[in-house]
Amino acid sequence: MAIRTPRHPSSRAQRGAVLYVALIMLILLALIGIAGMQVTGMQERMAANYLRTNQAFQNAEADAREVENTIELAMSDTGIYVAAQEECSPTYDPLTWADGISLATASYTRRVDKCFAASSRRIGERQNEETGNIYQVTALASDDPDNASASAVIDTVFIP
Repeated sequence: MAIRTPRHPSSRAQRGAVLYVALIMLILLALIGIAGMQVTGMQERMAANYLRTNQAFQNAEADAREVENTIELAMSDTGIYVAAQEECSPTYDPLTWADGISLATASYTRRVDKCFAASSRRIGERQNEETGNIYQVTALASDDPDNASASAVIDTVFIP
C-alpha cells in the first residue's frame, strides 16, 4: 500500500502571511484616503477664498460704477461735479488710501484733468488750462459688509 502525501500543506504549516499582506494593504488604502481628504479640504478652502475675493471685487466694481453714474448725472444736470480732491497735489495713492479706511465700503474721487496740459477730447484744439473733466475714481469694498473677510480696491479713470 502506497502512502499518499497531501497536495496542500496542512493548516498548521500556514503562518498567516495573507493576513499580514491584507493589513499592509488596508494601511496603505487608509493613508491614501487621508491624503485625499486633506487635498479636498484644501481645495474647498481655496474655492471659498476665491469666491470671497471675487465678491469683494464685484462689489468694488459696482461702487465705482455708481460713483461714475453720479458724476455723469451731475454733469448732465448742472455741468458741475465737485470731487473729493480738485487739485493735483498732494499726491494720491489708492492703496495707501485704502489702508487708512476702516469701513467695509468707501469711495474717493479725484479730479485729474488739470494735472496735464491736454486731454484726448481736445486734440487739435488750442491747449489751455481747462482740459475738460477727467476723474480718478477709487472704490473700496468687501465681500460682506457685516463680516468682511476679503476686500478689493478698484481705481479707474472716468471721462464723462
